[in-house]
Amino acid sequence: MILLQVNQLAKYYGADLILSNIKLELQTRDRAALVGRNGAGKSTLLKIIAGHLSHDGGEVMKPKDVTIGYLAQNTGLESSLSIWEEMLTVFDSLRHMESTLRQLEQQMANPDVLKDETKYERILKEYDHLQVKFKELGGYQYEADIRSVLHGLNFHSFDHSTPISTLSGGQKTRLALGKLLLKKPDILILDEPTNHLDIDTLSWLEQYLQGYEGAILIVSHDRYFLDKVVNQVYEISRKQIQKFPGNYSAYLVQKAENYERDMKQFEKQQDEISKLQDFIQRNLARASTTKRAQSRRKTLEKMDRLDRPMGDEKSASFSFSIEKQSGNDVLAVDSLAVGYGGSKVSEHISFHVTRGESIALVGPNGIGKSTLLKTIVNKLPALSGQVRNGSNLAIGYYDQEQAELTSNKRVLNELWDEYPLHSEKDIRTVLGNFLFSGDDVLKIVSTLSGGEKARLALSKLMMQRANLLILDEPTNHLDLDSKEVLENALIDYPGTILFVSHDRYFINRIATRVLELSRDGSTDYLGDYDYYVEKKLEMAELEALESSSSIKNTTAADSGERTAYQQDKESKKLERQRKRRLEEIELKIEELEEDIQRYDEQLCDPVIFQDHEKVLEITKLNDNAKELLEQLMEEWSLFAE
Repeated sequence: MILLQVNQLAKYYGADLILSNIKLELQTRDRAALVGRNGAGKSTLLKIIAGHLSHDGGEVMKPKDVTIGYLAQNTGLESSLSIWEEMLTVFDSLRHMESTLRQLEQQMANPDVLKDETKYERILKEYDHLQVKFKELGGYQYEADIRSVLHGLNFHSFDHSTPISTLSGGQKTRLALGKLLLKKPDILILDEPTNHLDIDTLSWLEQYLQGYEGAILIVSHDRYFLDKVVNQVYEISRKQIQKFPGNYSAYLVQKAENYERDMKQFEKQQDEISKLQDFIQRNLARASTTKRAQSRRKTLEKMDRLDRPMGDEKSASFSFSIEKQSGNDVLAVDSLAVGYGGSKVSEHISFHVTRGESIALVGPNGIGKSTLLKTIVNKLPALSGQVRNGSNLAIGYYDQEQAELTSNKRVLNELWDEYPLHSEKDIRTVLGNFLFSGDDVLKIVSTLSGGEKARLALSKLMMQRANLLILDEPTNHLDLDSKEVLENALIDYPGTILFVSHDRYFINRIATRVLELSRDGSTDYLGDYDYYVEKKLEMAELEALESSSSIKNTTAADSGERTAYQQDKESKKLERQRKRRLEEIELKIEELEEDIQRYDEQLCDPVIFQDHEKVLEITKLNDNAKELLEQLMEEWSLFAE
């Protein structure tokens, strides 16, 4: 079923054309990504489709009963309610229906109604109809759905009675996403939904969206996420849009193949044109060949000439170098505790960094990753323990908040004032490499977009020529192309890197080692992100096996002696157990729902209703069944993740 059609849409900001002849279609179960450079008009198009912004040409069409849910970038949930109360508001209609069912039950229990057979039958019919509708709409599981979504978005450790007004901006953004997911609109429009999500939460969201019943339209710069979720890609470039089937990686391959094909066709035609022009020029004046020359000139005039393929738009171009080499021992962190105002966030952190390593620091939100980096660069004091710098160490630090880029200077002066010995031409060249060209260098820093501030911060970092780069979410605000340029620059960087990122694709390309931070220490994994995930999964499976077999105190050496064959066999066994348990739960849920429906019908039976003891017995059975159903729904949500 077609849920949405956008035809020949155009949008102007003042006299500037932003979008032209945009065509887009969404059908049920479509998962579409909208990609393009920062400033290409992606967020503008989403706002137009969601009805939050007008357009200047074309049309946006959808059936009247199709619902759209839209989450803008960094949209925080503002509410005076608690977390649980706010999530319940999504199901107000169901709760009202539930209240009506209780009222109808009371009416049917009324002796006067029981005596009036016609009235009783009318109420019973209304009750049956409403109960079926209530069940179809998820009336018996909405609280379990809320718990599942809150758990997936990392609110399982929160007291659900916590007022939303006391939460941080990132937590409010996650709640806004959770509320939208619970609404289950026919079309789910998400603008950078992966912001403020840690890696575990990202994995949960990927699985949730893969099973989503409606259509999804996403803007995201997370390539790993796009590869997992989408099945088609719309690219906005030079105000136009083009559709590619498949995920993001497939889009990159097709785009390259299309460019190569179009360039070959263009070059072939140019060669043909050149030969025709040469023949005409040499033979037009000769009487014996003039007719053939005129014929070729007509062929040339009628030819539908191809435009030269434009390829990609201009990319940033930069590299990181060092002024002097550091010693082999770059950094030593021993028994470090970090936090704010004397309050510890994480402690017992110990690790060493040697020259040439590229270390990814990972862990859930709020565990203290950014706090640790700020402690290492002396922006925060250590609460205990120590950080020792190696010899000849020069640190370059990139702050994810770009907190220092709030001045009223022009872009040119922001960089030039820090490096006054360079000529204006040199500074303009550096800024040009980061896509600040022409009058862009005269923009006021505080008015720059997130992407522009990120590129300016990277230009300052490049000029430092430090031999240790400490980067806190360096890919935030960068478009996909700029991320790739940054990755290539860091891969070629001759120094040492310690970085925090939630971009799993970025970690895979850059990291030679992963350091996982927890409340009470850190764990080393000597490999990239995929290796880290594999080892974590392997450890979890071993732990589950040991727990189920009552095997305790197994040493790391014992674990290491397990053969790859045994681990694979055990992994498959665990997966079979999980699927079997899932099937058992689903079967039990179905039986319980039938039992609850039967109990409700029995309670409405006048014969049973007159038997007080029987009513009490059935009511107790009904309550127990509902309680067990809720427990199983919660267990099902955990097994299904």
